[in-house]
Amino acid sequence: MADQMQWTNALSTRPSLEAAINDVVEQAVASLTVPAHLGLVFISSAFMSEYPRMLPLLAEKLSVPILIGCSAGGVIGRNQTGETEEIEAEPALSLTLAHLPGVEIQPFHVVAEELPDSDSSPTAWIDLIGVPPSPVPQFILLSSPFAGGTNDLLQGLDFAYPGSVVVGGQASSGFMNGRVGLFCNDTLYREGTVGIALSGNIVLDTIVAQGCRPIGEPLQVTKAERNIILELDEKVPLMVLRSLINNLSEEDRTLAQHSLFVGLAMDEFRLNLHSGDFLIRNILGVDPNAGAIAIGDRIRAGQRLQFHLRDAEASSQDLEILLQEYQNENIGEPSPVGALMFTCLGRGTGLYGKPNFDSQLFSRYIQDIPMGGFFCGGEIGPVSGRTFFHGYTSVFAICRSVREQGTGNREQGTGNREQGTGNREQ
Repeated sequence: MADQMQWTNALSTRPSLEAAINDVVEQAVASLTVPAHLGLVFISSAFMSEYPRMLPLLAEKLSVPILIGCSAGGVIGRNQTGETEEIEAEPALSLTLAHLPGVEIQPFHVVAEELPDSDSSPTAWIDLIGVPPSPVPQFILLSSPFAGGTNDLLQGLDFAYPGSVVVGGQASSGFMNGRVGLFCNDTLYREGTVGIALSGNIVLDTIVAQGCRPIGEPLQVTKAERNIILELDEKVPLMVLRSLINNLSEEDRTLAQHSLFVGLAMDEFRLNLHSGDFLIRNILGVDPNAGAIAIGDRIRAGQRLQFHLRDAEASSQDLEILLQEYQNENIGEPSPVGALMFTCLGRGTGLYGKPNFDSQLFSRYIQDIPMGGFFCGGEIGPVSGRTFFHGYTSVFAICRSVREQGTGNREQGTGNREQGTGNREQ
């Protein structure tokens, strides 16, 4: 029998760091029948003062060639009964271990000052990361909240590694101005981005769910400057928006006062646009005199957009639709062995009014696979084959091996359902 991919996760809510590490290592190691090649660890900000102790304590109990992780306002993992839990604002530690035969794993840490400039060739990015573009690598990134150049890094990876999947999130503290930790092998970093490139017999399928629903009809930007919409369908944008809101139900009009976004169509040639076809961006403000609308991204004449609303019901329906589509589209593919979940601090109990909502919904469709993850200050995931930094979203990375025979496998996961999400501006 060929050496097979294995994936496990363990979660501890013990308030002592030593006890939590003992718990997760004992559980995770016991459930693997082979040595782990990779570890991912997410630690609650309740342990903030103990971040420097975590890696030495972990090294006493666990031997794994490559380990990355970060701190978080909440962590996600599998409890001892086998259920996935989202532990928010309480002490918790989540450890994922993976046995990945036929996979090259390259860890890295980069800071903004090291990034190639916008005129650089792909070679400059390849030299920085230290990974060849073929076979196509899959990336997992964990960044600090004030990591300058995060968007530049995402664009650079897309440029140098076409066809790659890039997922991850921004380390969070759960506290205003709280310190974060990024972990890479035996080193604690306070800034920059840590990551791994996975090359070979591995696919990361993605589900990027942002919980918005479109309102009104698609509109065309007929005049724009930088991030300011000056005309929509040759009309004053603010007048178009007011007319749209006046035609909404009373409930949606109320929602529009605090949960209104704009969705940018990502496929210029798609005639019938659906919720998953948009990259959602914040509305930053309006000019009541000129009637212009400023958004959290660059915009150009000719682009299409549609206004969106976000609430718990829309988030639930959105994720369920994407999970159904993923399930239907992956019939015949190798079975998933594990998953990672990068979800926004603005989701969870604060959005749904109860814990574990997104992870339980995921588990109803993609069953019996271990999942780890954390609550992010911003999420990283693809939309229409390009990688973006998001907010208010749940990004799932589903790990499986490459199909061994035939050529029908999806190209490194880039064909999966992906949905744009609200941007948290840098």
